[in-house]
Amino acid sequence: MTRCRRMVSLVEEYLAARRAVGFALRIDGRQLLAFARYAERLGHRGPLTTALAVRWATRSETPLGPARRLEVVRPFARYLSAVDARTEIPLPRLLGPSHRRLPPHIYSPREIRALLRAAAALTPAAVLRPPTYPALFGVLAATGLRVSEALTLARADVDLAEGVLTIRETKFRKSRLVPLHPSVTRALRRYTAQRHGYHPRPATPAFFLNEAGTPLCYSTVRTTFLRLQRALRWTARAGARPPRIHDMRHTFVCQRLLRWYRDGADVDHHIAALSTYLGHAKVSDTYWYLTGIPELLALTAARFERFAHRGPGAQP
Repeated sequence: MTRCRRMVSLVEEYLAARRAVGFALRIDGRQLLAFARYAERLGHRGPLTTALAVRWATRSETPLGPARRLEVVRPFARYLSAVDARTEIPLPRLLGPSHRRLPPHIYSPREIRALLRAAAALTPAAVLRPPTYPALFGVLAATGLRVSEALTLARADVDLAEGVLTIRETKFRKSRLVPLHPSVTRALRRYTAQRHGYHPRPATPAFFLNEAGTPLCYSTVRTTFLRLQRALRWTARAGARPPRIHDMRHTFVCQRLLRWYRDGADVDHHIAALSTYLGHAKVSDTYWYLTGIPELLALTAARFERFAHRGPGAQP
């Protein structure tokens, strides 16, 4: 049955089947379609083979790219093997590990302020760009939202009277309410007034707009961030990634935990609330965002020292 079918058709069938049961597969879907088109350009006929998958995977120039690409192909190969026994399923870790966590960049308050100042100084000055990017980056830093969540906010989702954002149907199909600090609410009121001055009747419901009055897209935001990164001369620290937009989410989690420890809060209790605030499916996802920054390590050392010096029977 699969002998005469094009690889692109098979991938589209696989993606439709997976998405029908709730998997988004946005990035993996693009990768698989790229694999299928590559196979067709080669004139490949017959079943999927390990050699074909490896040949495509090793075209990536990034360190983890080949292994990650091969991992994307493996579930597709398993799917095909159910209808074509000749299908070869690449072995796990055939090209090495596909995931390696590089420490994220944890922004200092000074760096966040510098980013917002640089964003406000974007040119040309007489368009909506200089107000939009400080508002966007400020929301990310102050709430830990995913970039995609901020970019898909509609004006109706931003309740500045109550100071609450409504995040709808994002990762894991979850919706949630995100309360805002009063300072963030004030900043968004300023942005709303500025946006209205440029686009009093926008054709889109999006909250964050570009100078043309259309929604911001991620590629443009990322390009703008990289431009600001170069202007600020930010580079990767030893053994870490270069600063990324997504690292504001990591920074938010670390700073929130640091504040709770300093305030003497019950962190074990609060971490569950933080997980809900961030839209995580489980608390372990929130722990993934924690990084051993010096301030947290110093607090941990001090707490352990107090524990070590308690006398027998002393209360914690």
